[in-house]
Amino acid sequence: MTYAFRPGRPFTDDFRAIAAEQLTQAVMTLEDRPGGLHEAIHEARKNFKRLRSLYRFVAADAPQFQKQENARIREMARNLSIVRDAAALVENAHYLRAAACNEEEERALTHVCERLTTRRDRIAARETDIEDRVAGTIVNCEQALQALAHVSFDDRRSKTAARLTKGWRRTLKRAARAKEACGASTDADPFHELRKRAQDYRMHLGLMRETWPSAMQAKRNEAKMLVDTLGHLNDLAVMIQLVNEDPALAGNSQDQAHLIAAVIARQETLRDEALAVAATVFQERPDEESRTIRLLWLDATR
Repeated sequence: MTYAFRPGRPFTDDFRAIAAEQLTQAVMTLEDRPGGLHEAIHEARKNFKRLRSLYRFVAADAPQFQKQENARIREMARNLSIVRDAAALVENAHYLRAAACNEEEERALTHVCERLTTRRDRIAARETDIEDRVAGTIVNCEQALQALAHVSFDDRRSKTAARLTKGWRRTLKRAARAKEACGASTDADPFHELRKRAQDYRMHLGLMRETWPSAMQAKRNEAKMLVDTLGHLNDLAVMIQLVNEDPALAGNSQDQAHLIAAVIARQETLRDEALAVAATVFQERPDEESRTIRLLWLDATR
C-alpha cells in the first residue's frame, strides 16, 4: 500500500491502513536494520513524520485522538533523535563546505567538519542505552497500532470531502501565516515553522495523489524543494547556536570567523530562495485551493 487515500474505500478503513503501515514499517526497520542501527532510526523517524502529518490532516474530526497520538509520536521521535541530530549537523557542515568561496574558507570548514564528526562519534559512543530506547519505541509503536482501533469517522462521501477540505484549509492557513512572518523577519523560528507547514503540505499532497496524480506530483516536487531549502537553513541556525554554546567546535578564531561568514552568506541566499519557492508553492488562497480539493475528491469518488 502507498501513503495515499484511495477514493471509493471507506475512509476509516483507509486511514487505519495507512497509519498501520507506517507504524509497522517503523517497527520492522528498527528490528531488521538493513542499513545499520542509525540508518534504521533515520528511516523510522521518517515514518513518524508521515504519521503526524496524517493525523494533523484529520485533527478537526478526531481532536482527542490526534492530540494523544501526536504526543506519543513526538516523544518516540525525540527518544531516537540525539545521534541523528548530531549526524545531520555533520551533513550540513559538508554542505556548507561544498559552497565555500575560496580555498582558505574551504580549509576552515574542513576543520569544522572534522570536529563535528568527532562530536557525532563521541555522542554515539555515549549512547549506551540506545537499544533500550529502540525497544521502548517499538513498544510505543505497538500501542499506537492498538489505538487505531478506537478511531473512526463518518465515511459518507460528503462528510469525507468536508473533512479533507477542512484539513487542507487548515494546513494552508497555517502555512500562509508562517510565510508572512518569514517575510517580516530573518529570525530562525518563522522559517522553521514554515518548514514544518511545508512538510505537512507535501505529505498531504501525497495523501491526495489519487485524485489528480500528475498535478499532485508536480506540487509535491515544488514543496520538497521548499522543505529541503528550509531544512538547510534550519540546520545552519542549529549549528551557529551550537558553536555559540561551545566555540571550540569551530576551532581557532580564524576558523570561527570563516564559519560565521560562510553561514551568514548562505543563510541570506537560502532565505531568499525559500521565500521565492514558497510564493510558488503557496500561491493559491487557502479557501480556493481547499474548494478544489473538495471537488477533486467528490469527482474521484463518483
